[in-house]
Amino acid sequence: AAAEALFSAGYVIGDSAQLQTALTDTSADSAAKDRLVKTIFGSLDSDARDLLSGLVNGRWSKPSDLLGGIEEIAIRIASLSVDPSVDMPAELFAFGAAVSSSAELELAVASKLGDPAAKESLVGALLNGKVSAQTMAIVKHLVRQPRGRRIGALLRHASGIIADQHAQTIATVTVATPLTDAQVVRLQAGLAKKYGAVRVNQVVDPSVIGG
Repeated sequence: AAAEALFSAGYVIGDSAQLQTALTDTSADSAAKDRLVKTIFGSLDSDARDLLSGLVNGRWSKPSDLLGGIEEIAIRIASLSVDPSVDMPAELFAFGAAVSSSAELELAVASKLGDPAAKESLVGALLNGKVSAQTMAIVKHLVRQPRGRRIGALLRHASGIIADQHAQTIATVTVATPLTDAQVVRLQAGLAKKYGAVRVNQVVDPSVIGG
């Protein structure tokens, strides 16, 4: 809930250049910024509002960096609330693979001219019952507020944040045929010697001859 509240705050801030400037003005008094947050985001629960106040009182080189900070904290919070059995990076990777396999679908969720609400609705229809509520919230946010980024880059960025939150690294492996469970375990063990805990995402490409 706190993550979704921060995402919502990010939409409001992202839609107002005036508000972005006010919240990132380094010469502004922190108390004044706190009052502004309480006035505009009074409906948020206290935890989300406190987090937002902390973020706006940081130092940001440009307004868009504040939006990036809000997004990252929200993704990290969402990843902490999910059941340990859920592999959120894998859910994001699977959605990314589905989108990249269909030019029509990629256009529908990534078009700059598309209606944000319609994109969210499409994501909900595609992922309902297939992913965790946390992953659903993150994907809906990414398609609604891409900030000039392509959908593949958005999903990889989110996956990287989640992995970092859990002290892991993500390795994307391209193979001619799907790896067996034993091969995945062996590959993870080999990568772990250099990179620490590693999650493996597989891209199956029959044109790969071997290796």
